[in-house]
Amino acid sequence: MRRLEFLVDSNHKARRLDVFLSESQDEFSRSRLKKLIEQSHVLVNNSPVQAKHKLKIGDKVIVNISVPSVSEVEAESVPLKIIYEDEAMLAVNKPAGMVVHPAPGHERGTLVNALLNHCSDLSGIGGVERPGIVHRLDKDTSGVVLVAKNEIAHRVLANQFKNRKIRKTYLALVRGVVKPASGIIETSIGRHKTNRKKMAANSNQGRQAETRYEVLETLGHFSYLRLFPKTGRTHQIRVHLASIHHPILGDKLYGGIITGPYLKIPRQALHAHRIEIIHPISEKPLVFEAPVPPDIDNYLMTYRQNSDLRSET
Repeated sequence: MRRLEFLVDSNHKARRLDVFLSESQDEFSRSRLKKLIEQSHVLVNNSPVQAKHKLKIGDKVIVNISVPSVSEVEAESVPLKIIYEDEAMLAVNKPAGMVVHPAPGHERGTLVNALLNHCSDLSGIGGVERPGIVHRLDKDTSGVVLVAKNEIAHRVLANQFKNRKIRKTYLALVRGVVKPASGIIETSIGRHKTNRKKMAANSNQGRQAETRYEVLETLGHFSYLRLFPKTGRTHQIRVHLASIHHPILGDKLYGGIITGPYLKIPRQALHAHRIEIIHPISEKPLVFEAPVPPDIDNYLMTYRQNSDLRSET
């Protein structure tokens, strides 16, 4: 059983329980939270309540989540691209198409399955279904993922993420010519009102989010960006870029589907290129980089070398 705990402050007094939980975390959808509440897996001051229960300042909210047993999460011989490894942590270059941890419909072939085969010592803070996982990338986002081997490393790295001490750099191909050539996108992000698989910018119930960007190159009506997310909301970069009408190429959820005679890319063209951290044990600064993946690199090279393609776009 995995356990989440929240304390209600003055910003959330008189808020409905289901609304409070939706605003306080990015992991679970409103429908999943509703089921947890109905099944009495959510407690307020150690008592089960209804979703419409109004919270008071100082209320303690506990969410109990069932996790798969150890036998359900098996070690698998799945190739891993290790960027860095020591006794406390790993940095892995996750390929596009790989899910980070087991979930319904993705019980095998995940990064966790591969890690269990590679390491015998992973932090258990994330629960049985995601041991060692400090943060996540979407299935079709490639790039650097940090993994903790023990609980001390896990807590220190998690705190660095929470306190925004970790600097992340992403690369993306987006639709359109982005102007100005650099800027900051600051819009709140929350769950979409009608499509619970999506997040939405400028949500009334959203959480503050900030992404800085730089245009590296423009090819026809496509742009190649470097991005620096200051916060870490679900789908943040994808939502922010779509909100300024420059969705990531190949992003089916947020409007980046490529139509017409142009080259296609089989997934969202987003790559977690670089992470800068303080080592959780030695406290030395470290930088991990994952090179530009072949699909994005080949896309860029094709357009750079073919002026006809650039003029068509």
